[in-house]
Amino acid sequence: MLPWENPELHIVASAIGVIRTPFLEPAGTPIQSVYGESIEGQVLLYESYAAALDDIEDFDRLWLICWMDQVNEFKPQIIPYRDDREHGLFATRSPGRPNPIGMSVVRLLRREGGTLYIADIDMVNGTRLLDIKPYIPEFDSHPGCRAGWVDTYRVDRRGADDRFHKSANKEAKDVSR
Repeated sequence: MLPWENPELHIVASAIGVIRTPFLEPAGTPIQSVYGESIEGQVLLYESYAAALDDIEDFDRLWLICWMDQVNEFKPQIIPYRDDREHGLFATRSPGRPNPIGMSVVRLLRREGGTLYIADIDMVNGTRLLDIKPYIPEFDSHPGCRAGWVDTYRVDRRGADDRFHKSANKEAKDVSR
């Protein structure tokens, strides 16, 4: 058996910070950062990672990689927010992934120490941050690419509903460092 074929292989990741947003529950949260335009929040990096932010101020946008702990279990076929028919999960950006990892491009407003002030957000308050990478248009933008079923989507939904999220925990999460 090859190492990656081992079903007991576990990957360990640790949060490097917390994302603070005005969205206290998934329902109503923008489904992509482009629909969270001008909505502001903060990235609160844990102190041991603050020095890793040096030179980040020179970037307009950042990729935030996060752990979406409020999503339901993985289902291979789902009806995404922007359509009314079923698709394979990997042909969507729906949150109920085998590993609930999210990625979002946000606009960097400013940095103050270990805090990043950001805009254009689509995350629930208290989302745990796994990594930050600079958005680099030369690498990250591919205008004119085909976007599968999204090119002809049938539902113009821009905010989340409860279809992919656990409904038991509706209370605001602790966002202290």
